[in-house]
Amino acid sequence: MGRIVKALPPDRFAVHGTNAEMRWDAMRGAGLLVPNDRFFVRDHTRTPLIDARTWRLRLFGDGLRGAPTRARAVEFGYADLLAMPSRTLDAVIECAGNGRALFASQQDTPMPGIPWGLGGIGAARWRGVPLAAVLERAGLRADAVDVLASGLDPDFVLDGENLGRVRRPLPVGKALDDVLIAYEMNGVPLPPDHGFPARLVVPGWVGIASIKWLGEIEVARRPLPSPWTTRMYRMSGPGHPPGGGPALTEQVAKSAFELAWDERVPLGRPVVLTGRSWSPRGPVHGVEVSVDGGASWRPARLRDGDTAWSRWSLEWCPDRTGPVVLAARAVDATGARQPVRSEPNDDGYLFAAAVHHRVQVT
Repeated sequence: MGRIVKALPPDRFAVHGTNAEMRWDAMRGAGLLVPNDRFFVRDHTRTPLIDARTWRLRLFGDGLRGAPTRARAVEFGYADLLAMPSRTLDAVIECAGNGRALFASQQDTPMPGIPWGLGGIGAARWRGVPLAAVLERAGLRADAVDVLASGLDPDFVLDGENLGRVRRPLPVGKALDDVLIAYEMNGVPLPPDHGFPARLVVPGWVGIASIKWLGEIEVARRPLPSPWTTRMYRMSGPGHPPGGGPALTEQVAKSAFELAWDERVPLGRPVVLTGRSWSPRGPVHGVEVSVDGGASWRPARLRDGDTAWSRWSLEWCPDRTGPVVLAARAVDATGARQPVRSEPNDDGYLFAAAVHHRVQVT
C-alpha cells in the first residue's frame, strides 16, 4: 500500500517522499477553495485506513471532571459527532515549512527539511463539531490548561528514536475559541489522506496543530509536552534563544502566483496575472504586484473579502523578451506588508518574504 492514498498526477503535485505539494498553476481558474484532489498532503509516516464504525475519540486527564484515565476515557463514536450541532468553517491549513525552498533559491540560505515551494497549503470548507462542545460534554474543568490531541497514524521514528504518534498540545483558550473537529471537507466526508474520520482544524496556526486521524485528547491542569513542541516546530539558530524559541503557533502572511515556475508568457500581449494571498491576522486588505523584481509596485484587484484567503489579479503587457521576475506582497489587516527578506532559522520555518517568481517572456 502506498503512503498516500489519492492519485498524485505531476500536473497537480510535486511529490516529496511521504508528502505532496500542490502546484499553484493547477489552481489557475479554480474556485476559491482547493478541490480535495488538489489539496496538499503532509504526512510524517503514511495515511492510515480507519473504519468509522469502530473508531472512537477518547478524552481523558485531570482537566476533566472525575479525572478519567486513558483506560476509562470518555468516548465519542463517529455517529455521536454527526449527531451533534455542526459548524462550517472556511479555513486555510498551511505547513510551518511552506516556502522553505525559497530560503535557498531567493536568499542563498539553504535549510534542511521538506523543500516546499509555496504549495504546502490549502483552503477548504470544513464541517464538524466545535472542539469546545466536545470538551464541555466530556466534563471540562474550569482550571484546565492544555489540550493534547493525538493522531492514529503510525509511530514516527526520527534518527532511530520512536517518538510515538503525532501529537501536539493546544492551550485551552485556543481550544475553546475557534478550533473544529472536522469530519467533512468541501462537502464530502474527509478523504483518508486528509484525516478521515475526524481531524482538528486550527485556524491561523501552523498545520501541525491540525492533527489528522484524531484518536485521543488528553486534557490537563498543567502544560503538556510533546516532541512536536519541545524538539520540533520551534525557531532556532542565530537570533533565537538557545535551544529554540517558543513552540510555533501563528503562521505568517504570504502571496503566490497561479503560475508555473519559468512559465512562458507572450511578448506584447496583455496577460492577466492571478494569485492568492493570506494572513493569520485576518482578511488581506491589499496586494501589491511587481513585474520588475521589486523595483516598483502596482495595486492588484482583490476578488474576495473576509474569506480564508483572497484571490487577486493584475493585467500586464510584457514589453521585452527574456526572464522577468514577478513579485507579490500582501498587506494584512494590521497594515503590515510582507518583507523583502525573511529571517533565516535552522529549520526553514515561516518564510515570510515577498516571493520572486520567474517567468520567461517569448
